[in-house]
Amino acid sequence: MQVHERGRLPNRLPADDDHPYRTGAWQPTFVEYDAFDLDVIEGAIPEALSGSYLRNTENPVMPSLGRYHPFDGDGMVHAVRFANGRADYRNRFVRTRGLAAELEAGTPQWAGIIESPAKSLRDGWGARGRMKDASSTDVIVHAGRAYTTFYQCGEVYELAPETLESRGTAAWAPARGVSAHTKLDPYRDELIYFGYGTEAPHLWWGIVDANGRRTLEESMELPGPRLPHDIAFTENHVVLNDLPLFWDPALLAQGVYRPRWRPDLPTRFAVVPRSGGAPRWFEAAPTYVLHWINAFEDGSTIVLDGYFQRDPLPKPDPALGPYAALHAMLDLSRLQAHPYRWRLDLATGRCTEEPLFDRVSEFPSIAYRAAGRRHRYAWSMTAKPGWFLFDGLVRMDLETGREQVFRYPDGVYPSEAPIAPRPGATAEDDGWLVTFVSDTRRDSSEVHIFDAARIDAGPIARLALPARICVGTHACWAPG
Repeated sequence: MQVHERGRLPNRLPADDDHPYRTGAWQPTFVEYDAFDLDVIEGAIPEALSGSYLRNTENPVMPSLGRYHPFDGDGMVHAVRFANGRADYRNRFVRTRGLAAELEAGTPQWAGIIESPAKSLRDGWGARGRMKDASSTDVIVHAGRAYTTFYQCGEVYELAPETLESRGTAAWAPARGVSAHTKLDPYRDELIYFGYGTEAPHLWWGIVDANGRRTLEESMELPGPRLPHDIAFTENHVVLNDLPLFWDPALLAQGVYRPRWRPDLPTRFAVVPRSGGAPRWFEAAPTYVLHWINAFEDGSTIVLDGYFQRDPLPKPDPALGPYAALHAMLDLSRLQAHPYRWRLDLATGRCTEEPLFDRVSEFPSIAYRAAGRRHRYAWSMTAKPGWFLFDGLVRMDLETGREQVFRYPDGVYPSEAPIAPRPGATAEDDGWLVTFVSDTRRDSSEVHIFDAARIDAGPIARLALPARICVGTHACWAPG
């Protein structure tokens, strides 16, 4: 492996930092590397594996103004590119306007999501305003560009997919902001996006074509400010949502942004034609859904798969000390998130629903070509109880109800693992899962490759990275 240091940012965090989401597996990375011809520790890279695996990461450079939430961290994209049985690695900070301002000031300028925006030292971005747009949540590749986005809405930042060179902000992004979880339809080569805010109309969505030009944007009025995190689409429709976990309206009027769980209200789905138009609304049992797995059309019915939370706002456990509330809001086992299916009948207006699997899991992957179309398999991440840390992978067969599971030992944490299809593949599971893995026991990180059809057999290849990297959130696969 040939390693070159390409950049470095100063570490402004406290020398004695003990925050659980800035230490351990969440210890930030401050060096930007280029590493060529990664060493293969075990197995072999499939010769047919061609393309790039990119993952975004919350990677704080500055201390926090008040309490820190891991989703406040600055964006950093890690990427490994495969070709001809070899692999190269790069990582780069997302050079946001907020990061530039804090580096110039030498101090933090914005309060995070669990603090009052009034504590921020200047105006900023976000659905609630006065936040730093860290662009650290998501990453996707479309129209020859890698786009990073922020879960509380902000600008869309562009990077070159192969070199991670910064290219500024996307011209197509509306000034009112774009949320994480833009969606790529590989059949039409379109990107579908959405955004939300505290002012009417509260929700908007749009489409970006194969040339990176916005071709449609529509607004949707909701009963008030909401907190959607994800959307779904089918061949002909976009599925938006109004979920009963949102900022308490009475507190919001006082400038306090505190989520409230309203189990007395239904879950609502808005089905909108992709060409634009009025929504069709459907109601279902109250829940919060962080991520949708996929949606597809079955005759006049839209089938929507996602992760139903049985307890969207669990009470903190005082035994966990000062970070009890933080652990409660991040622990998938406390949220009890599990795969679930809704069927939205466009002919009758009726919604039916049922659980798919009981195992707690989240952060889905499906076959690249199954997006918006009928899918049989879904791959999810399992999580360490009490933490926002992944500890394994599960492959779910939605036709047979069978699961395959692979678990890592304690202290070893994988990342969201998208599917890299084998060139010319027709079966959904004909390809590989790729993931970054951070080993806190050995202070190292690796790239692991799994056979998508046999994840329970463990990785078929392990590659060394030049340094241990911080764990992160969302990832994508960009075919070569």
